[in-house]
Order: sequence, then structure tokens, then C-alpha cells
Amino acid sequence: MMSFRSFALGAVNRVLRLKSFLKRVGNLFGPAGGVSSHYVQLRGGEAVQESSRLRGAWRSQDLPVRQRELVDTQLAALRRGEPVDVFDVMTRALRALPSDVRGMSVLEVGCSSGFYSEVFEIAGLDVSYAGCDYSDAFIGLARHKYPALRFEVEDATALNYGDNAFDIVISGCCLLHIPEYEAAVAETARVACRYAIFHRTPVVLGQPNVYYRKQAYGVETVEIHFNEPQFLTLLDRQSLELIATYTLDEFVQDGVGSANRTYVCKKMDS
Repeated sequence: MMSFRSFALGAVNRVLRLKSFLKRVGNLFGPAGGVSSHYVQLRGGEAVQESSRLRGAWRSQDLPVRQRELVDTQLAALRRGEPVDVFDVMTRALRALPSDVRGMSVLEVGCSSGFYSEVFEIAGLDVSYAGCDYSDAFIGLARHKYPALRFEVEDATALNYGDNAFDIVISGCCLLHIPEYEAAVAETARVACRYAIFHRTPVVLGQPNVYYRKQAYGVETVEIHFNEPQFLTLLDRQSLELIATYTLDEFVQDGVGSANRTYVCKKMDS
């Protein structure tokens, strides 16, 4: 039988691991004190309730300008030749695909203000980029920033594109905010003709899905961290063959931990 002292030490260690994890999440998704903060883990019915209540959080009119301030700083750094890990991982993933991406059509689901079109241009990736997002405000900013490109307001769980409409479909760090994420994965797979990329996906190891309520750019929202084996099974069920994984961040102790990864998949029937 576990002693009280052992139980207490275990509880303290779990709290310390959680604090370390939340600190790393804040560093990963933005500068200290800036992007993601005030994480509160949700349990049971509370997760369902809050996911429903905050389903439309990313439609806030305040988010696009706040996010763009950070993005413009990152883009300037990229143009100076400085490393920006989240951008570098995506460009590396495209360059490493079995097929030459030149001339390929790319759709980014959850494109925000469309800044990955600029990332690809800086990297010299000659792709035909289009973007869609759940937020009218983000799409309005994207159209203003990149008037020559195609942007649409779309729900990731019910895309208005035909089957196999784009060579590559990127799920751009949006699944973590979508309660119906399984439907969003299915839609990404349906619209993709050759490849599907799930960029900056937070996963957990040795534990079920974890739900948090947090502040993102000052707006309250829910963030889902997916059980990794279950997430990979979900990809397989949608006929997506995992061909590469890029890890942005990882912390594991005693078989329990978390990571942030970009998963690159090939359509099995392509």
C-alpha cells in the first residue's frame, strides 16, 4: 500500500511537471507573457461544456491584429535569415516530400492572416497557395495583406471544396481548438489529393486527451492536447500514411509527457 509520503511526493512531482509543461507551451506558442497563458486543465463534463461555450472564440475581432504583430516580427526575422522554428519545420517538411512541390496546389486550413504564403515565398517554395479560416476577421486581413491570393471563410469540419481538390492540404495549428477534430481530420484527408500535413499538433503520451481553458492573445479559448497513439490511429482510419514526423518540443518522464509535432502524411490511394 502506498504511504502518504510517497503519495505526496508523487503529487508534488506531477505539479512540477505540469508547471514545467505550461511554461514550455507558452514559450512554444509565443513570447513570454504574450500569446498563450492562464492555462486551466478541464475535466469530464467541464471540458465538453467549455468546448461548446468557446467554440467560436477564434472569431474574435481582436485576434487578427494581435497575432499579426507577432507574425510580422517573425517574418522579418526569417527574411534576415534567422531561424524561426515553426516556419522552418513547415518548409523542411515540404522540401522533404517524396514529390517535387514546385507548382503544386496548397490549401492551408486555419490559415489565420495567410502568412504562410509569405513564409513559402521567402523560402523559395514555388507552390500555388490558398487559405481558409473559420474567422471572417482573419480572412479579411488575409485578403488585405495578400490580395492576389485566394482566401475563403470555411469551417474545417465541413469544407466547401471537392474531393482531392488540392495536392497538399495543411491543417495549420487549428485542430487543437476544434471540439469536432475528428471531422476536421476527415475533411483534410478528403480534400487532399496527395499529402496532408498536420502542423504544430500538441499531443500527450501515457494519458488520454487533455483539455485546457486558456488565454490566447488575450481571448479565452479551449486547447486540446491529443493522445498521440489515438491521433495516429485517427490518421490511419482516414487512409493517411504517416511518412514523417517533426518534433518542435517534447518532454517525457516515466512514460508520461507531452510534445508538439508536425505530422506529414501521404494519401494511401494516391
